[in-house]
Amino acid sequence: MPARLTLAALILLTAATAQKPTTAARPKPAPAKPAAKPAPKLPATVDAILNSLTLHDRVAQLIMATCYGEGISTNSATYRKYRRLVEDLHIGGFIVANTTGRNGTIRPAEPAAMAILLNRLQRLSYVPLIVGADFERGASMRVDGGTLFPYNMAYGAAADFEADKFEGLTAAREARSLGVHWIFAPVADVNSNPENPIINIRSYGENPNLVAEHVAAYIDGAHSDPDHYVLVTAKHFPGHGDTNIDSHLNLARLDATREHMDAVELKPFEAAIAHGVDSIMTAHMSVPAIEPEDIPATVSPKVLTDLLRNQLKFDGLVITDAMDMQGLAAIYETGEASVKAIQAGADVLLMPPNPERSIQAVLAAVKDGRITKERIDQSVKRILAAKMKVGLLKTRFVNPDNIFDLFGTADADERAQQVSDRAVTLDHNNNSLVPLKDPNHACLVMLLRGRNSSFGEKLVSDFKKRAPQARSLFVDSSLPLAAMEVALGDTSDCSAIVMVAFVNVAAYRGNVALIGDLLPFAKEIVDGKVPTVFIAMGNPYLISLFPKTAASIATFSTTQPSEVSAVKALLGDIAATGHMPVTIPPPESDAATQ
Repeated sequence: MPARLTLAALILLTAATAQKPTTAARPKPAPAKPAAKPAPKLPATVDAILNSLTLHDRVAQLIMATCYGEGISTNSATYRKYRRLVEDLHIGGFIVANTTGRNGTIRPAEPAAMAILLNRLQRLSYVPLIVGADFERGASMRVDGGTLFPYNMAYGAAADFEADKFEGLTAAREARSLGVHWIFAPVADVNSNPENPIINIRSYGENPNLVAEHVAAYIDGAHSDPDHYVLVTAKHFPGHGDTNIDSHLNLARLDATREHMDAVELKPFEAAIAHGVDSIMTAHMSVPAIEPEDIPATVSPKVLTDLLRNQLKFDGLVITDAMDMQGLAAIYETGEASVKAIQAGADVLLMPPNPERSIQAVLAAVKDGRITKERIDQSVKRILAAKMKVGLLKTRFVNPDNIFDLFGTADADERAQQVSDRAVTLDHNNNSLVPLKDPNHACLVMLLRGRNSSFGEKLVSDFKKRAPQARSLFVDSSLPLAAMEVALGDTSDCSAIVMVAFVNVAAYRGNVALIGDLLPFAKEIVDGKVPTVFIAMGNPYLISLFPKTAASIATFSTTQPSEVSAVKALLGDIAATGHMPVTIPPPESDAATQ
């Protein structure tokens, strides 16, 4: 069985030819760069800062634009864009996102480069910028070198609330070391719909009481170190777990009664509020039980003001989900979406496609009476108070030299591995196939969605260290079934086939399925004569597709520690002690075929 080959790049080194010194006049030294200007001095109170801002600048404080945490030249077009957002538009902050490489892979930021960029941007701003990031699994979700925490559903399987607290604490420390003050986590959605294409393993599970406990524990942990306090965010209100549409692609819909929402969707948010969550993020989905109009919750006063503010008594920051998502952007243009979100009760407009247009539209709405100046001031006061809460009025800069004292520590790595180990769940194990009795003659088959993926490399490497004669194969969805069959070859000498599916959630993908010919190929393997172990590295509902497997395992995560845990379980180093945090549908159900 052929293994996947990796091509190493060749680096050519050329030596410069030494030259004899000449008598020519020495060139004049380049003029020294001017010293960086200090940060502007601000008044000491929220009200004083508010009174120093024009109406334009108050509205601009509601904007969080996108930046990428990369080291870039101050002469680059990208930096000039950031500079205009700060110096000319006076926006309130940034969310740090990832860039995508030429081959379609996500490129994480480099920690020190990210911190330096954020320091530069802070220096340009009169009011300190608040910086947020989707650190749902700690900084490693966006930044290279952070602790590789597993997905939330792994915590649900491990049922370890202390681990939640530790992840929250570590995420806070890693974030603050980089210059990030606002974490858009934890996910408070109850994933009760197996067909959900965007929440899935981002959720702690389907039990609302347990999800609420995990959410509360994460918040407590993130707030436990006063020297590295971060704002945390429960999302996606009022609950995105029982939907079957990715709101990045279209308007999702929650078809649930108010009574059901009280018992399920709203419970984790109530727990988050009780534990002092700083902010709540809206969902771009319709909620007919609360809002009869077929509009996103993000622009519904009935959802954000009547339900969240008045009934649930939340007085923190309300932030929209990204405003470039099609669940909102396909319905309203940027300016109108911004106006309607503020009218509904939102304080912060996240990632509007055109920040300047958003500001202009809101200013026009104030001028024509659709929004009052007092309503703008309410949100600006909350934003300024949040900036004060995280210490931005005292210091807005971080020292890049100190990042790795808090970033990706050995202790945190060990704790991430421990929870990944405890999450491993054995769905069934006919004839005690796991642990493998003859791993040296096992055949490993990695099922990947994309050709450029690195998923499975750690698993295969660790397995072959212990069983060097084991065979391995990597196939991806771009291959036709015939090519997969040829690559697999004769499996009659395999003691067992370990078939591993790496399927996780991703924005704009629209599904969490085995795409292309991966599914028919996998079913051929299972229908064969060799006993098969199926491992769901990610979406656990895939287990329902293969009822004939001799054994099925779920890790609920595609991170490297989860790959390590899978090998440990296969070889008997750990027992599979996790508990299934969601219900696996029966094979004949619609959910099993998605």
